[in-house]
Amino acid sequence: MTGDVDFRELDDLFENAPCGFLSLSPDGRIARVNTTLCGWLDRSQQSLLGAQFTSLLTAGGRIHYETHFAPMLQMSGELDAISVDLVRADDSRLPVFVDANAKTDAAGNVVLIRVAVQDARERRSYEKELLEERRRAERERARVGVLAATLQRALLPPSLSPPSGLDAAAYHHPASSDEVGGDFYDLFPLSSTQWGFFLGDVSGKGAAAAAVTSLTRYTLRSAAVYDPDPIAVLHNLDTVLSHEYHGDDPHFCTVIFGVLTKREDTSSQSGGWDVELASGGHPPALLLRADGTAGYVSTAGGQFVGILSEAHFVSARCQLGPCDTLVLYTDGLTEARTGIGSQRYDDDGALLEFATAHAPASAADIVAALEQLLAGFGSGLDDDTAILALGAPPDR
Repeated sequence: MTGDVDFRELDDLFENAPCGFLSLSPDGRIARVNTTLCGWLDRSQQSLLGAQFTSLLTAGGRIHYETHFAPMLQMSGELDAISVDLVRADDSRLPVFVDANAKTDAAGNVVLIRVAVQDARERRSYEKELLEERRRAERERARVGVLAATLQRALLPPSLSPPSGLDAAAYHHPASSDEVGGDFYDLFPLSSTQWGFFLGDVSGKGAAAAAVTSLTRYTLRSAAVYDPDPIAVLHNLDTVLSHEYHGDDPHFCTVIFGVLTKREDTSSQSGGWDVELASGGHPPALLLRADGTAGYVSTAGGQFVGILSEAHFVSARCQLGPCDTLVLYTDGLTEARTGIGSQRYDDDGALLEFATAHAPASAADIVAALEQLLAGFGSGLDDDTAILALGAPPDR
Protein backbone atom coordinates (compact mmCIF):
# COMPACT_ATOMS: atom_id res chain seq x y z
CA MET A 1 0.00 0.00 0.00
CA THR A 2 1.47 3.36 -1.03
CA GLY A 3 0.78 6.85 0.22
CA ASP A 4 -0.55 7.90 -3.17
CA VAL A 5 -4.26 8.75 -3.27
CA ASP A 6 -6.25 7.88 -6.35
CA PHE A 7 -8.64 10.80 -6.50
CA ARG A 8 -10.50 9.18 -9.36
CA GLU A 9 -11.51 6.32 -7.06
CA LEU A 10 -12.56 8.76 -4.34
CA ASP A 11 -14.60 10.71 -6.85
CA ASP A 12 -16.19 7.48 -8.11
CA LEU A 13 -17.00 6.47 -4.54
CA PHE A 14 -18.76 9.77 -3.96
CA GLU A 15 -20.66 9.80 -7.24
CA ASN A 16 -21.77 6.16 -7.32
CA ALA A 17 -22.06 5.29 -3.64
CA PRO A 18 -25.03 3.09 -2.64
CA CYS A 19 -26.52 6.12 -0.91
CA GLY A 20 -27.13 9.73 -1.83
CA PHE A 21 -24.66 12.46 -0.84
CA LEU A 22 -25.18 16.21 -0.73
CA SER A 23 -23.18 19.16 0.48
CA LEU A 24 -25.17 22.21 1.57
CA SER A 25 -24.05 25.78 2.08
CA PRO A 26 -24.92 27.35 5.46
CA ASP A 27 -28.09 28.84 3.96
CA GLY A 28 -29.29 25.36 2.90
CA ARG A 29 -28.49 25.54 -0.83
CA ILE A 30 -27.14 22.45 -2.58
CA ALA A 31 -23.44 22.89 -3.28
CA ARG A 32 -22.78 19.36 -4.49
CA VAL A 33 -24.90 16.25 -5.13
CA ASN A 34 -23.86 12.80 -6.27
CA THR A 35 -25.06 10.82 -9.25
CA THR A 36 -26.83 8.22 -7.11
CA LEU A 37 -29.27 10.72 -5.61
CA CYS A 38 -29.82 12.40 -8.97
CA GLY A 39 -30.82 9.02 -10.39
CA TRP A 40 -33.23 8.35 -7.52
CA LEU A 41 -34.87 11.73 -8.05
CA ASP A 42 -34.70 11.54 -11.85
CA ARG A 43 -33.12 15.00 -11.90
CA SER A 44 -29.88 16.30 -13.36
CA GLN A 45 -27.06 17.65 -11.23
CA GLN A 46 -27.32 21.02 -12.99
CA SER A 47 -30.99 21.37 -11.99
CA LEU A 48 -30.18 20.64 -8.33
CA LEU A 49 -27.04 22.70 -7.80
CA GLY A 50 -27.90 25.99 -6.13
CA ALA A 51 -31.44 24.87 -5.26
CA GLN A 52 -32.65 24.92 -1.69
CA PHE A 53 -32.51 21.49 -0.08
CA THR A 54 -36.03 22.10 1.24
CA SER A 55 -37.29 22.26 -2.38
CA LEU A 56 -36.76 18.51 -2.50
CA LEU A 57 -39.07 17.95 0.47
CA THR A 58 -42.82 17.63 0.65
CA ALA A 59 -44.80 20.49 2.23
CA GLY A 60 -44.91 18.66 5.55
CA GLY A 61 -41.23 17.81 5.29
CA ARG A 62 -40.32 21.46 4.74
CA ILE A 63 -42.23 22.48 7.86
CA HIS A 64 -40.47 19.82 9.93
CA TYR A 65 -37.08 20.78 8.50
CA GLU A 66 -37.49 24.47 9.27
CA THR A 67 -38.99 24.01 12.74
CA HIS A 68 -37.11 20.95 14.00
CA PHE A 69 -34.32 19.59 11.84
CA ALA A 70 -32.47 22.81 11.01
CA PRO A 71 -32.49 24.14 14.61
CA MET A 72 -31.35 20.73 15.86
CA LEU A 73 -28.51 20.72 13.33
CA GLN A 74 -27.47 24.19 14.44
CA MET A 75 -27.46 23.24 18.12
CA SER A 76 -25.98 19.74 18.11
CA GLY A 77 -24.23 19.71 14.76
CA GLU A 78 -25.80 16.47 13.58
CA LEU A 79 -28.98 14.61 12.68
CA ASP A 80 -29.46 10.85 12.80
CA ALA A 81 -31.88 8.73 10.74
CA ILE A 82 -34.53 11.36 10.11
CA SER A 83 -37.40 9.89 8.07
CA VAL A 84 -38.66 12.17 5.27
CA ASP A 85 -40.07 11.96 1.75
CA LEU A 86 -38.20 13.52 -1.18
CA VAL A 87 -40.09 14.72 -4.26
CA ARG A 88 -39.01 13.19 -7.56
CA ALA A 89 -39.22 14.88 -10.94
CA ASP A 90 -42.63 13.30 -11.63
CA ASP A 91 -43.92 14.48 -8.20
CA SER A 92 -43.88 10.96 -6.81
CA ARG A 93 -42.54 10.43 -3.30
CA LEU A 94 -39.25 8.78 -2.39
CA PRO A 95 -39.10 7.73 1.28
CA VAL A 96 -35.59 8.15 2.70
CA PHE A 97 -33.60 8.32 5.93
CA VAL A 98 -31.41 11.41 6.27
CA ASP A 99 -28.21 11.72 8.31
CA ALA A 100 -26.35 15.02 8.46
CA ASN A 101 -23.51 16.76 10.25
CA ALA A 102 -22.15 20.28 10.14
CA LYS A 103 -18.62 21.48 9.44
CA THR A 104 -17.73 24.55 11.47
CA ASP A 105 -14.90 27.05 11.47
CA ALA A 106 -12.70 28.01 14.42
CA ALA A 107 -15.39 30.40 15.66
CA GLY A 108 -18.02 27.67 15.63
CA ASN A 109 -19.86 28.99 12.59
CA VAL A 110 -21.37 26.46 10.18
CA VAL A 111 -19.53 26.56 6.86
CA LEU A 112 -20.79 23.31 5.31
CA ILE A 113 -23.50 20.74 5.91
CA ARG A 114 -22.87 17.14 4.85
CA VAL A 115 -25.97 15.07 4.13
CA ALA A 116 -26.26 11.31 3.54
CA VAL A 117 -29.53 9.91 2.14
CA GLN A 118 -30.56 6.25 2.47
CA ASP A 119 -33.30 4.77 0.27
CA ALA A 120 -36.09 3.66 2.60
CA ARG A 121 -38.53 2.24 0.07
CA GLU A 122 -37.99 -1.38 1.04
CA ARG A 123 -37.92 -0.50 4.73
CA ARG A 124 -41.14 1.51 4.40
CA SER A 125 -42.78 -1.31 2.48
CA TYR A 126 -41.69 -3.76 5.17
CA GLU A 127 -43.08 -1.48 7.88
CA LYS A 128 -46.40 -1.23 6.07
CA GLU A 129 -46.55 -5.00 5.74
CA LEU A 130 -45.63 -5.37 9.39
CA LEU A 131 -48.31 -2.87 10.41
CA GLU A 132 -50.92 -4.61 8.31
CA GLU A 133 -49.90 -7.97 9.76
CA ARG A 134 -50.21 -6.52 13.25
CA ARG A 135 -53.67 -5.18 12.45
CA ARG A 136 -54.64 -8.55 10.99
CA ALA A 137 -53.39 -10.28 14.13
CA GLU A 138 -55.35 -7.84 16.31
CA ARG A 139 -58.49 -8.47 14.27
CA GLU A 140 -57.93 -12.22 14.57
CA ARG A 141 -57.30 -11.90 18.30
CA ALA A 142 -60.50 -9.89 18.67
CA ARG A 143 -62.41 -12.51 16.68
CA VAL A 144 -60.99 -15.32 18.80
CA GLY A 145 -61.86 -13.33 21.92
CA VAL A 146 -65.47 -12.97 20.79
CA LEU A 147 -65.69 -16.68 20.00
CA ALA A 148 -64.13 -17.61 23.34
CA ALA A 149 -66.47 -15.29 25.26
CA THR A 150 -69.48 -16.64 23.37
CA LEU A 151 -68.47 -20.24 24.02
CA GLN A 152 -67.74 -19.46 27.68
CA ARG A 153 -71.21 -17.94 28.11
CA ALA A 154 -72.73 -21.04 26.54
CA LEU A 155 -71.10 -23.17 29.25
CA LEU A 156 -72.61 -21.12 32.10
CA PRO A 157 -76.27 -20.46 32.90
CA PRO A 158 -77.29 -17.03 31.57
CA SER A 159 -78.92 -16.31 34.92
CA LEU A 160 -79.88 -18.05 38.14
CA SER A 161 -83.57 -18.51 38.90
CA PRO A 162 -83.78 -19.82 42.47
CA PRO A 163 -87.10 -20.98 43.92
CA SER A 164 -89.05 -19.03 46.50
CA GLY A 165 -87.25 -19.11 49.83
CA LEU A 166 -83.76 -19.31 48.32
CA ASP A 167 -81.36 -16.57 47.27
CA ALA A 168 -78.66 -17.32 44.71
CA ALA A 169 -75.76 -15.38 43.19
CA ALA A 170 -72.77 -16.34 41.05
CA TYR A 171 -69.66 -14.84 39.53
CA HIS A 172 -67.21 -16.07 36.93
CA HIS A 173 -63.77 -14.57 36.29
CA PRO A 174 -62.05 -15.75 33.08
CA ALA A 175 -58.26 -15.68 33.32
CA SER A 176 -57.90 -15.12 29.58
CA SER A 177 -60.02 -13.15 27.12
CA ASP A 178 -59.13 -15.40 24.19
CA GLU A 179 -59.16 -18.87 25.74
CA VAL A 180 -62.07 -20.82 27.21
CA GLY A 181 -61.61 -22.04 30.76
CA GLY A 182 -63.06 -25.10 32.46
CA ASP A 183 -64.92 -23.62 35.46
CA PHE A 184 -68.66 -24.23 35.56
CA TYR A 185 -71.72 -24.03 37.85
CA ASP A 186 -75.49 -24.42 37.69
CA LEU A 187 -78.71 -24.40 39.73
CA PHE A 188 -81.76 -26.26 38.44
CA PRO A 189 -85.08 -27.79 39.66
CA LEU A 190 -85.47 -31.51 40.32
CA SER A 191 -89.02 -31.38 41.70
CA SER A 192 -91.35 -28.93 43.40
CA THR A 193 -89.39 -29.32 46.64
CA GLN A 194 -85.89 -30.22 45.47
CA TRP A 195 -83.25 -28.32 43.51
CA GLY A 196 -79.87 -29.49 42.26
CA PHE A 197 -76.70 -27.42 42.13
CA PHE A 198 -73.08 -27.96 41.22
CA LEU A 199 -69.80 -26.14 40.75
CA GLY A 200 -66.56 -27.54 39.39
CA ASP A 201 -63.39 -27.17 37.38
CA VAL A 202 -62.36 -29.22 34.33
CA SER A 203 -58.67 -29.86 33.66
CA GLY A 204 -57.08 -27.92 30.82
CA LYS A 205 -58.23 -24.98 28.78
CA GLY A 206 -59.39 -24.21 25.27
CA ALA A 207 -61.74 -26.12 22.99
CA ALA A 208 -60.93 -29.50 24.56
CA ALA A 209 -61.79 -28.25 28.04
CA ALA A 210 -64.97 -26.66 26.69
CA ALA A 211 -66.08 -30.00 25.25
CA VAL A 212 -65.46 -31.76 28.58
CA THR A 213 -67.27 -28.97 30.46
CA SER A 214 -70.31 -29.26 28.21
CA LEU A 215 -70.41 -33.04 28.66
CA THR A 216 -69.96 -32.67 32.43
CA ARG A 217 -72.81 -30.18 32.84
CA TYR A 218 -75.15 -32.28 30.71
CA THR A 219 -74.25 -35.47 32.57
CA LEU A 220 -74.71 -33.95 36.03
CA ARG A 221 -78.15 -32.59 35.19
CA SER A 222 -79.26 -35.78 33.46
CA ALA A 223 -77.95 -38.13 36.16
CA ALA A 224 -79.68 -36.15 38.91
CA VAL A 225 -83.06 -36.64 37.22
CA TYR A 226 -82.75 -40.44 37.52
CA ASP A 227 -81.08 -40.59 40.92
CA PRO A 228 -80.55 -37.32 42.84
CA ASP A 229 -78.27 -38.93 45.42
CA PRO A 230 -75.08 -36.79 45.15
CA ILE A 231 -72.72 -39.76 45.46
CA ALA A 232 -74.58 -41.61 42.69
CA VAL A 233 -74.49 -38.53 40.45
CA LEU A 234 -70.70 -38.25 40.78
CA HIS A 235 -70.22 -41.95 40.07
CA ASN A 236 -72.34 -41.55 36.95
CA LEU A 237 -70.18 -38.62 35.82
CA ASP A 238 -67.01 -40.58 36.61
CA THR A 239 -68.19 -43.45 34.40
CA VAL A 240 -68.99 -41.13 31.49
CA LEU A 241 -65.69 -39.23 31.62
CA SER A 242 -63.65 -42.42 32.03
CA HIS A 243 -65.36 -43.91 29.00
CA GLU A 244 -65.12 -40.84 26.76
CA TYR A 245 -61.62 -39.72 27.75
CA HIS A 246 -59.02 -42.36 28.50
CA GLY A 247 -55.67 -43.63 27.32
CA ASP A 248 -53.37 -40.88 26.04
CA ASP A 249 -56.04 -38.16 26.26
CA PRO A 250 -57.49 -38.28 29.78
CA HIS A 251 -59.67 -35.47 31.09
CA PHE A 252 -60.94 -35.11 34.61
CA CYS A 253 -62.60 -32.56 36.84
CA THR A 254 -63.18 -31.60 40.43
CA VAL A 255 -66.79 -30.91 41.34
CA ILE A 256 -69.27 -30.46 44.18
CA PHE A 257 -72.78 -31.66 43.46
CA GLY A 258 -75.61 -31.06 45.91
CA VAL A 259 -79.34 -31.27 46.42
CA LEU A 260 -81.45 -28.71 48.26
CA THR A 261 -84.66 -29.97 49.85
CA LYS A 262 -87.26 -27.48 51.03
CA ARG A 263 -88.05 -27.73 54.76
CA GLU A 264 -91.56 -27.01 55.88
CA ASP A 265 -91.55 -24.99 59.08
CA THR A 266 -94.83 -23.55 60.27
CA SER A 267 -93.00 -21.21 62.65
CA SER A 268 -91.44 -19.23 59.79
CA GLN A 269 -92.27 -18.35 56.20
CA SER A 270 -88.85 -19.29 54.82
CA GLY A 271 -88.63 -22.74 56.37
CA GLY A 272 -85.01 -23.13 55.22
CA TRP A 273 -83.33 -25.93 53.30
CA ASP A 274 -81.74 -29.30 53.95
CA VAL A 275 -78.54 -29.66 51.95
CA GLU A 276 -76.83 -32.89 50.93
CA LEU A 277 -73.71 -32.55 48.82
CA ALA A 278 -70.85 -34.70 47.59
CA SER A 279 -67.36 -33.74 46.52
CA GLY A 280 -65.05 -35.17 43.92
CA GLY A 281 -61.66 -33.70 44.84
CA HIS A 282 -63.02 -30.16 45.10
CA PRO A 283 -62.25 -27.50 47.75
CA PRO A 284 -64.83 -27.67 50.58
CA ALA A 285 -67.88 -25.44 50.60
CA LEU A 286 -68.11 -22.60 53.09
CA LEU A 287 -71.12 -22.07 55.34
CA LEU A 288 -71.71 -18.54 56.63
CA ARG A 289 -74.13 -18.74 59.54
CA ALA A 290 -76.68 -16.28 60.79
CA ASP A 291 -74.91 -16.01 64.15
CA GLY A 292 -71.83 -14.43 62.50
CA THR A 293 -69.66 -17.56 62.41
CA ALA A 294 -68.36 -19.44 59.39
CA GLY A 295 -66.93 -22.89 58.74
CA TYR A 296 -66.21 -25.46 56.09
CA VAL A 297 -68.60 -28.27 55.17
CA SER A 298 -66.01 -31.04 55.30
CA THR A 299 -65.81 -33.39 52.32
CA ALA A 300 -62.21 -34.43 52.79
CA GLY A 301 -61.26 -37.62 50.96
CA GLY A 302 -63.26 -37.05 47.80
CA GLN A 303 -61.19 -37.90 44.71
CA PHE A 304 -60.95 -36.46 41.21
CA VAL A 305 -63.71 -37.42 38.80
CA GLY A 306 -62.87 -39.25 35.56
CA ILE A 307 -59.25 -40.31 36.04
CA LEU A 308 -59.10 -43.04 38.74
CA SER A 309 -60.25 -46.62 38.20
CA GLU A 310 -62.31 -46.74 41.40
CA ALA A 311 -62.84 -43.15 42.50
CA HIS A 312 -64.07 -42.47 46.04
CA PHE A 313 -66.46 -39.60 46.74
CA VAL A 314 -67.49 -38.11 50.08
CA SER A 315 -70.85 -36.63 51.02
CA ALA A 316 -71.93 -34.27 53.80
CA ARG A 317 -75.11 -32.71 55.10
CA CYS A 318 -75.95 -29.28 56.46
CA GLN A 319 -78.91 -26.98 56.82
CA LEU A 320 -79.62 -23.51 55.56
CA GLY A 321 -81.70 -21.62 58.06
CA PRO A 322 -82.73 -17.97 57.72
CA CYS A 323 -79.67 -15.79 56.94
CA ASP A 324 -77.38 -18.83 56.39
CA THR A 325 -75.40 -18.86 53.13
CA LEU A 326 -73.51 -21.69 51.41
CA VAL A 327 -70.56 -20.64 49.21
CA LEU A 328 -68.89 -22.81 46.56
CA TYR A 329 -65.75 -21.71 44.70
CA THR A 330 -62.99 -23.00 42.45
CA ASP A 331 -59.28 -23.04 43.26
CA GLY A 332 -58.58 -19.92 41.22
CA LEU A 333 -59.61 -18.08 44.40
CA THR A 334 -57.60 -20.06 46.93
CA GLU A 335 -54.48 -20.34 44.73
CA ALA A 336 -54.25 -16.70 43.65
CA ARG A 337 -50.69 -15.42 44.07
CA THR A 338 -50.35 -12.79 46.79
CA GLY A 339 -46.62 -12.38 47.27
CA ILE A 340 -43.14 -13.25 46.13
CA GLY A 341 -42.53 -16.81 45.00
CA SER A 342 -45.16 -19.47 45.61
CA GLN A 343 -47.22 -17.71 48.27
CA ARG A 344 -50.95 -18.32 47.67
CA TYR A 345 -53.96 -16.56 49.11
CA ASP A 346 -55.33 -19.42 51.20
CA ASP A 347 -52.07 -21.01 52.30
CA ASP A 348 -52.67 -19.91 55.89
CA GLY A 349 -56.47 -20.00 56.14
CA ALA A 350 -57.20 -16.51 54.78
CA LEU A 351 -60.44 -17.56 53.08
CA LEU A 352 -62.07 -18.76 56.30
CA GLU A 353 -61.01 -15.55 58.03
CA PHE A 354 -62.53 -13.57 55.16
CA ALA A 355 -65.79 -15.51 55.40
CA THR A 356 -65.99 -15.08 59.16
CA ALA A 357 -65.40 -11.35 58.82
CA HIS A 358 -68.34 -11.08 56.41
CA ALA A 359 -70.78 -13.42 58.15
CA PRO A 360 -73.70 -13.20 58.14
CA ALA A 361 -74.10 -12.19 54.52
CA SER A 362 -76.66 -12.75 51.81
CA ALA A 363 -75.72 -14.66 48.67
CA ALA A 364 -75.45 -11.45 46.67
CA ASP A 365 -73.40 -9.67 49.34
CA ILE A 366 -70.80 -12.41 49.80
CA VAL A 367 -70.38 -12.85 46.03
CA ALA A 368 -69.87 -9.10 45.65
CA ALA A 369 -67.29 -9.14 48.45
CA LEU A 370 -65.43 -12.04 46.86
CA GLU A 371 -65.52 -10.35 43.46
CA GLN A 372 -63.87 -7.30 45.01
CA LEU A 373 -61.30 -9.55 46.68
CA LEU A 374 -60.46 -11.18 43.35
CA ALA A 375 -60.04 -7.79 41.68
CA GLY A 376 -57.45 -6.90 44.32
CA PHE A 377 -55.20 -9.80 43.28
CA GLY A 378 -54.42 -8.14 39.93
CA SER A 379 -51.98 -10.23 37.90
CA GLY A 380 -51.80 -12.73 40.77
CA LEU A 381 -55.17 -14.07 39.68
CA ASP A 382 -53.92 -16.23 36.82
CA ASP A 383 -56.58 -18.97 36.76
CA ASP A 384 -60.30 -18.99 36.01
CA THR A 385 -62.48 -18.58 39.08
CA ALA A 386 -66.14 -19.42 39.64
CA ILE A 387 -68.25 -18.67 42.71
CA LEU A 388 -71.77 -19.84 43.55
CA ALA A 389 -73.58 -18.75 46.71
CA LEU A 390 -76.92 -20.11 47.95
CA GLY A 391 -78.68 -18.59 50.95
CA ALA A 392 -81.91 -18.68 52.87
CA PRO A 393 -83.33 -15.18 53.26
CA PRO A 394 -84.38 -13.86 56.67
CA ASP A 395 -87.85 -14.55 58.04
CA ARG A 396 -90.45 -12.08 56.95
